[in-house]
Formats: sequence, C-alpha cells, structure tokens
Amino acid sequence: MNLYQSFIEALESLSTNKLRSGLTILGIVIGVGAVIAMISLGRGAEDTITGSIQGIGTNLLFVFRGGTEDVRNPKPITLGDAAAIADPFSAPSVEGVAPVLQGNAAVSFGGESSSTSLFGVTPEYGVVRNYQVAEGEFFREEHMLGNASVALLGVDVAEKLFDRTEGLIGETVRIEGQPFRVLGILEPRGGSAFSNEDDQVLVPLTTAQARLLRRSTRDRVDMLLVEAVSAQSVPQAAEEIAQILRTRHRTEIGADDFNILTQQDFLDTAQTITGVLTLFLGGIAAISLLVGGIGIMNIMLVSVTERTREIGLRKALGARRADILVQFLTESAVLSLVGGIFGIILGWLISMAVGRIAAANNTPFSPSIGVDTILLATLFSAAVGLFFGLYPANRAAGLEPVEALRYE
Repeated sequence: MNLYQSFIEALESLSTNKLRSGLTILGIVIGVGAVIAMISLGRGAEDTITGSIQGIGTNLLFVFRGGTEDVRNPKPITLGDAAAIADPFSAPSVEGVAPVLQGNAAVSFGGESSSTSLFGVTPEYGVVRNYQVAEGEFFREEHMLGNASVALLGVDVAEKLFDRTEGLIGETVRIEGQPFRVLGILEPRGGSAFSNEDDQVLVPLTTAQARLLRRSTRDRVDMLLVEAVSAQSVPQAAEEIAQILRTRHRTEIGADDFNILTQQDFLDTAQTITGVLTLFLGGIAAISLLVGGIGIMNIMLVSVTERTREIGLRKALGARRADILVQFLTESAVLSLVGGIFGIILGWLISMAVGRIAAANNTPFSPSIGVDTILLATLFSAAVGLFFGLYPANRAAGLEPVEALRYE
C-alpha cells in the first residue's frame, strides 16, 4: 500500500464519523492557534518595546547616582559633574550633556486637573532628546537665568486640560498651584517602554530647583543625559564619563558610586524580558496542543477497537504489519495536519484582532507572525499526531488475524 492509498483510506475512515473527527481536530486547532497567537503577541510586544527604545536615540547615555551594593552613601550627580563631562578636552567623545530633575506634579487649568510627569530641563535637553515643538518654542538661556515660570506641555496633557492641542501659547496653567505660562506644545512622540512621552510637562531646570522639585543641595540633579558624537563612539564616551566621575567623586577602584546605561543595555534587558515572556506564553499554549494530541490518541484507540474485525480481515488477505501501521499513522497525521491548518488560521485571526483593538485604542502594538512560527506550529502539530498515533497504530498492527476475526 502506497502513501496515496493510505491517505485516501484515512479520509474515508475519518469521514464515516464526522462529528467525532471534528471534535478531535478541534483540540489541535485550539492548541496550534494558541501557540501562534501567543508567540506572535510576544514578538509584537518585543518589537514595540525595542522600537520605542531605539526611538530614544542610538547615541544616548544615561548617568544615574548608584553603583554596586557594596557602595555606601554614593555621592549625588551634580551640575558640576555635567559641566565637567561637557568639557570637550576631558570628554572628546561627548557631543552634549543635559541635566534633568524629574518627579510628578498636579497640573490644572480652570476646572480640569491632571497628574503627570514633571521634568526640569535645560535648553540642551531638546537637542539631546531631539524634541521638537508643534507650536511655540523650546526653552532659551534667558528662561534659565530668569527662573521663568514657563512650561512646555505634552499633547496628552494639553488635550486633558484644554480639549485641544493648538492655539495654547500664552495660556496660564497651574503646576502644584503655581501659575505657569504655556511656552509651547511638544510634538507627539507616543509611549515608550518607560513612560508616555506625550503625558509630561517640561519646565526650566532652575525654576524646578527653586520652586517645584527641591533637592538636598542646589546643584543636585537626578540624571544626566549624555549624547555621544556617534553611535560607534558610545563605549568610548561611557569610559570618558566614568573616568571624570571617578576623579570628581574620588571613588576607589571598582567602587563606582554611579551607573552609566546605554541604549544597548535597555535593549538587552527588554529583549530578555520579552523573550522569557514569549516562551512562557508559548509553553502555556503548547499545553493545549498536548491535550489535543491526547485526544487524537483517544480517538485512534477507539477506532482500533471498532475496526478490529476489519484489521483482521485485511491481515488475512495479505496486509502486512507495516501496511496496518502506515494506515493508522496516516489517519492520525491527517487529523493533526487538518487541525494545524485551521489552527494557523485561528492564530492569525486572533493576532489580527488584537492588533485592530490596539490600533483602535491608539496603542503602538502590532503582532508579528513569522513564517518560522507557522512552520514550527505545523511541524509540531504533525509530530504530535504521529507521536500520539504511534501507540494505537502499533496496537492495531500487532493484532493476530485469527483473534481479530473472532472479535465481536
């Protein structure tokens, strides 16, 4: 018996009990669909997160206070540190430095109020972060020198307070109860892995220090954003920054009281987290496929019992053990492959539905269905069918013709 004949006979056998075969296939459909959907959603999340991080800039470094657990009482990052790092003679690989104060604040206008992220920044912040204003202007040096009560609003904040994002220059909002004139509206940037960059308010650093985000000392800041001259020079810039801070903070060798993170550090962390999440979700979905495989074994065992006389007759007429084995393995493979095909369609539909829902809610998320995922699910479903069909097929092939013919 060739494979084509086995395939035709498998279809005829399975079609004699359509409901039972359909319910068996349903287990594989759900399993394969769940695997494809979970993997595609996990990959979509990874693409969204890494894309957001890459949008920050390939040559950006973040300098924080901190260090290892062995370091006690680390010194704060200061404006003096920022000035030293900005010195082109000390750090030739550094293009610009932007000190930052960050916190949360209540922003209100009229009867509307919103709790949002507040950042105290310098004019260099706009250059380092590549911020553009949709209308108005970014901070200038005179705003810093005069401790000006001006603010830049993200589009989400403007929408919450004014129900519009245009024609707001000169309006007065209150930040922590203090009046600030709207200097500009930031261009939309969307959410990132860390925060929603459209839901924030920027004020001059000196104003934040004096009135909104006070720290233990006047020159203390929460973070330095450092722009390297190029993406290739990021490692060199990180080393130059580390040497400057070690000298200024007088730290011992191996006892740095600061942390320097690059975009690659964030990418590596994000990819590790999303990779584990994808494997976890895929593993849970694979349990459904395992249950479907057990369903195939169950239905094939029932089929062997029901067709015992048929098997005995075939063997009495000259069918070999291999012929019976191939026949039942083909039936289980057909069940799993048909279920795999419909499972692929189901997984694709689920992924597309989630993508549409995300788009309708303005969430930058797009599931990613790769050819490798489809091939993996197809091969896995076929393997499940063959594996769980092996025992029933071997049992059928091992029946003695005389005993099988006497079976009632």
